[in-house]
Parts: sequence; structure tokens; C-alpha cells
Amino acid sequence: MSGSTVGVGVIGCGTVGAALCQLVAEHGDTIAARSGITLEIVRVAVSDVSRRRPVTFAEGVLTDDADALVSDSDVEVVVEVMGGIEPARRLIRAALEAGKPVVTANKEVLANAGAELVEAAAKSRVDLLYEAAVAGAIPLIRPLRESLAGDRLLRVMGIVNGTTNFILTRMGESGQSFDEALADAQSLGYAERDPSADVDGVDAAAKAAIIASVAFGVQVVASDVYREGITHVTGEDIAMAARLGYVVKLLAIVEAVGERPAEPGEPNLGPPGPGEVAVRVHPAMVPVDHPLASVRDSFNAVFVEGAAAGELMFYGRGAGGRPTASAVLGDLVDAAVNLHQGTSAGPAGLARARIRPIDELSSQYYLTIDVVDRPGVLEKVAGATARHGVSILKMEQVGLGDEARLVLVTHTAAERDVQATIADLRLLDEVDRVGTLLRVVGSG
Repeated sequence: MSGSTVGVGVIGCGTVGAALCQLVAEHGDTIAARSGITLEIVRVAVSDVSRRRPVTFAEGVLTDDADALVSDSDVEVVVEVMGGIEPARRLIRAALEAGKPVVTANKEVLANAGAELVEAAAKSRVDLLYEAAVAGAIPLIRPLRESLAGDRLLRVMGIVNGTTNFILTRMGESGQSFDEALADAQSLGYAERDPSADVDGVDAAAKAAIIASVAFGVQVVASDVYREGITHVTGEDIAMAARLGYVVKLLAIVEAVGERPAEPGEPNLGPPGPGEVAVRVHPAMVPVDHPLASVRDSFNAVFVEGAAAGELMFYGRGAGGRPTASAVLGDLVDAAVNLHQGTSAGPAGLARARIRPIDELSSQYYLTIDVVDRPGVLEKVAGATARHGVSILKMEQVGLGDEARLVLVTHTAAERDVQATIADLRLLDEVDRVGTLLRVVGSG
């Protein structure tokens, strides 16, 4: 391309890719007026060039050869919105090694090969931007990486999956069962026919890995993330949580749990990085007065805690074609401007840090236990908790005919001690069933 025109190649033309092309066509003049850059989509790689699409292209723009798109000299910036790990990883890496900035919305590839791609971008001194990979249209990555670069981040905690938030909202507000709420989510297009990536926490875990990498500058992959989904959460649990003053949410939580001192000869790059990080996804009880408790339906929100900035929250729609494409377009404009100016916000390499396992963390806990309703049961349950140093903050008893359900909320306790307590409870003749375990988050 010549002058201030930047040629763009888009890999993938599904919901997000098609919406991106439409936004470029609709807002190209405004973008040019504001940035001085004219974006021209010169190639779009798809699996089937004959398929009808909601956007039309000039002859020769569509191709089924993504490798040729990456190597095309007219393509100066590559946008990858095809999804999946391969061939996306290979194509992104090839573009970066060819000196071409890359914008992606692909959480899977970043959560599994992010360190490799960040290193390739840093080596070539080009941009690798991925604002849309975590929270759709919500600006999160850029604030973490740029606006808060001088702060020492302590924790990032958020609702990053709209499907599960919709389901939990319906279960809490309408009294629907999990299956009923899931069916509604599917009918409205919030959930796929196979919803396992959402309800099992896989999607949120991938996003948590990306957030941890950006917030703390360390290598975190999806397999590092402790993960639980929401399929075991019952309507009774949600109702009891409300009675106790909580709301149940599926949370992605990344925390610094110890600072890493600078290595000898290491340049001073600002606040020290964490020596260890904890990265987890699980349903949690959040106090009703916490900002995340009021986030309903398919909306997402991320709560950031910094040593200097204090508490911040980012809120909005985390998915959908046009909202996600809007975030991709913002990155695309930045990448094109940087390329035109001969600069780069190319990321630094990621450090290594120990991922602290869930067993070494502490929290408050909610636990239900179904027991035989007879004298002496409470004493035996209390004995099991006391043996492992787990102190009870609140306890309620609900009648279940010949049985009773004990609902416990603990003081802060170590995960390993709570799990040991549960193992002992299961051995008691008086205990018929140990039910739901939820962590209590955000109580101070």
C-alpha cells in the first residue's frame, strides 16, 4: 500500500470477521479523519469462497489460502478471527516473523501459545494485540497493559463468561433449574448446542490465563488454571446464598501471591513482578453489596485491585459479533497507526513464575451436608471441622424429613484443610451426603 493506506488481511469471516469488515466499511471515513490512516481490506481468507455472507467483497479479495494471505505483500496487518489453536498459531507466528503486526480475538491460541507468540512479536518488534480475546467490547487488556503499567496489581477478578452469568441470573431471579436456564440461553443464542466450554469453565479459564499473563507479565497457560464449572450448583444453593446475603457468580480470579525480586543485572522495569500467581475459575458466593453482585444476565465485568489505583471495575457486553468486532477494530487502528509511524507497542517477553496450586490458597467456604436427624450429629460434624482447624462462622439447619441439611459458612481457612474436613465428614455414619462446596469471595 502507499501513503497513509494500510492493507489488511482478515483470516476468518464468521460472526466476528464479517462484522469487522462491515465496521471498516461503515466507519472507514471517520477512522481516516481521526487517525490519518485509511484501512483497506485487501484479502479475506475463508474455508469456502462460494458461501453467501452478510458482507460483499470485490473480486479477488476472498481466498481459501490463508498462508498466501499472510505472505501477500499487499497485506501489511493481519487480523486472525478464525478461532481454534491450529492453524491459527502457525499463521499468527508466520505473520509476526514476517514483520507484520497481528490483531487476534482468539482466546484459545493465546491461552495455550501466548508466550511463544509474544516472544515472536517482541523479536520482530511488531504489535500483537488482542483486546477482544477476553471481554469482547469491554476495554480491559489495554488498561492493564498501559494505563496501569506503573501500578502493582494485586488481583483481577471478574465475570468473563456471559452464558454462565445468564444461567445463574435466571436460576437466582426466576427460580429456574439449571436445565431450564440453559435451554433459555441456547434459544437466545447465548449458549452453543454443546455448552460444555461455557458451563464447565473452559472458556473462562482460557481468559483467566490471558488476564494473568497481561496483569503480571508471566507465562500462564490454560492448563495452569484451576477450574470448576457451574453444573453442580443447585437452585437451593443459590436461594440459600441469597438468604445469607450473597449472589453466586462464576468468577475468574488471578492474584499476586508474593513478589519476585529483580535478578542481578536485570533492568529496572517498574514495580517488581509477582514471585507466584494464583489463577482459578470457579463458582463463588459474592456479597450482595460487592460491585460484581449486580452484574446480571449475559453482561461481563472485571474488578481490578491495584496498590496505587485502588479498586476499578470494567463493565459491558462481553460477546456478540459487532461488540467483539468493535474491540478488534480498535486494535486494528492502533496497529495500523503504529506501523505507519514506524513504532510498535510490541509486548515484552513473559517471565516465568510459580503457579500456586489451589491447595495452598485460603478462603471462606460455603458447604452443605445432609445428615441423619438425630442427637449428637452436630457434635460429630463440629469435631471433624475442629480437627483440621476449620472454624464455623455461620450454621443453619434445614429439615428434610428424616434427615437434615446443615449449611455451613466458615471463617477463612486453608483449602487443603477444608478438603481434609470433607474427607472426614464422608466417613461419618451420620453423614449421608456432602453437597455443594462454594468459595466465598470479596468479603474483605
